[in-house]
Amino acid sequence: MPDLVHNLDAVQQRIALAAHVAGRDPRSVTLLAVAKTFPAEDVRAAHAAGQRAFGENYLQEALTKIDALADLRTSLEWHFIGPLQSNKTRPVAEHFDWVHSVDRLKIAQRLAEQRPASMPPLNVCLQVNISGEASKSGVTAAEASEVAHAIAAMPQLRLRGLMAIPEPAGSIETQREPHRKLRELFEQLNADGLALDTLSMGMSDDLEAAVLEGATIVRVGTAIFGARDYSN
Repeated sequence: MPDLVHNLDAVQQRIALAAHVAGRDPRSVTLLAVAKTFPAEDVRAAHAAGQRAFGENYLQEALTKIDALADLRTSLEWHFIGPLQSNKTRPVAEHFDWVHSVDRLKIAQRLAEQRPASMPPLNVCLQVNISGEASKSGVTAAEASEVAHAIAAMPQLRLRGLMAIPEPAGSIETQREPHRKLRELFEQLNADGLALDTLSMGMSDDLEAAVLEGATIVRVGTAIFGARDYSN
């Protein structure tokens, strides 16, 4: 799949350039390839091209891929990044390495209870509704400290940082504003005693703005795999 290999390289170059402008080491930014709606064969091809971290939004689709790619399990890192209902937390706790979309304490509590003791702690990010959109999940910035401290104390979870899906914006300066707010909240929480190391922010259209503001994980789908077909 030459297009996929080319696309991966192009996205890595975008990350490297933005990191250079920000005075950062490009290696401090992890590319999370978002493979929702794309088949396991595409994930396998991306893996063959050197990609290791993959994000999924839809649980049943993700579980099918994880099973199909079981032979690669030790060299794949699976991240759940979609909305998570409380009645679907168990398979996420049992099959994923990361969950970015923890948006309330109930979800965190269920993940902590359902994470198998034989597995390492589940890496989680607290989702923050940084743009204040009614349609978006996530805690408010004002709620973040209390919820984050509660999650950090839960067994079988490791609170790594914050995640956000900012409101789309046109110019890079406008894009940077919500990413800046999330970074400032991240810094505040660390100053308050948490040991966070992850800012999951930035997608295909705004990854440069996110990297400039300190993103450590960018979640990129379309720019790697192409436009999605939701008709199936």
